[in-house]
Amino acid sequence: MDINLKPPDTPDTALYIASMADELARFAKSHNLEALAYILDMARLEADQISKRWVGEKPPVAADSD
Repeated sequence: MDINLKPPDTPDTALYIASMADELARFAKSHNLEALAYILDMARLEADQISKRWVGEKPPVAADSD
């Protein structure tokens, strides 16, 4: 058995995590928790890239600026 096989819901899970990280980052920014917001933004980018790689799309070049 190939241990590198991923469950078929991996892209959906990664997109969900990206969405939640985005929401949490915005919440952190609104409360002046800049370091935490930055870490959450990085988690969002990573989750977004994972989901796009899994479905064969190009990952984003840069994050959206808020």
